[in-house]
Amino acid sequence: MHIYSGAIQYHESVDSQAFETTPEMVSAAIPKRVHDSRKGQNGIVAVVGGSWLYHGAPTLACMAALRSGVDLVYLAVPKGIVPSIRAISPNFIVLPLADAKLTLGSVNRLLTWLPSVPAAVVGPGMGKQKTTGLKRLVGELASRGTKTVLDADALTPEVTGIVGGKPSVVTPHAGEFKRLYGIDPGTSLEERISAVKANAAHAGVTVLLKGPIDVISDGVQVATNRTGCSAMTVGGTGDVLAGLVAGIMSKGVPPFEAAAIGAYINGLAGQEAAERLGDHILATDVIDMIPLVMKRLGR
Repeated sequence: MHIYSGAIQYHESVDSQAFETTPEMVSAAIPKRVHDSRKGQNGIVAVVGGSWLYHGAPTLACMAALRSGVDLVYLAVPKGIVPSIRAISPNFIVLPLADAKLTLGSVNRLLTWLPSVPAAVVGPGMGKQKTTGLKRLVGELASRGTKTVLDADALTPEVTGIVGGKPSVVTPHAGEFKRLYGIDPGTSLEERISAVKANAAHAGVTVLLKGPIDVISDGVQVATNRTGCSAMTVGGTGDVLAGLVAGIMSKGVPPFEAAAIGAYINGLAGQEAAERLGDHILATDVIDMIPLVMKRLGR
């Protein structure tokens, strides 16, 4: 049984290989904000993504990271959508990418602007493209010691392979899992636990397989998460999850714990939104509930 900080244990789940994430574990795992902390000490996140078609995905990840309680978020998107994103909120530090795609040139320029950050999200809304620039970015973040969440269009074997053995989280749904590892994760909880654990161990990453019951593993430890509801099929909730996980990692929480905590909070925020609004929620409604859920958990 995994024990976090020598105090909180996972409750055993239906499957003997896994343990279910609990509110006590979540509350104990997220670091407390110290009274005399300064800007930057409570987490900094970089989000890189977006395209001419998808400006919402990286924006949602950025908003979720901020609502997790971090101090700063850098949001790097193609320059063509920068005005739209800046108009959404003054809270974002927006870095314009020189090209419409994540080219090698745009990545090299971004890396001269972007300071070292404890955590990053790469992929939301990026769209299909050549991976040369993407691999350069992910490789440089890994070399800087940045804990990385790879999501959406960054979920390809050649990209995720760069972070093997590095502190990182990949967040596939079942179709993306098959694209990454060449197998269907299965439909039963037992099958999914076995598939996630085996492939996380082989790849050297933490895998957060999204579904009605989320399965999280770093290849040794396995957790399941049962929060969430059917209203969360609305687009954007996966981007919210990616931003949350990165925000929690940026506070010093290890990838496996951050993935389990992020899944729990994301699902609980979705439940809270659905209780208030029914099956008509938006991803932004989930984000609005994150502070309330985290406050209730004592964080």
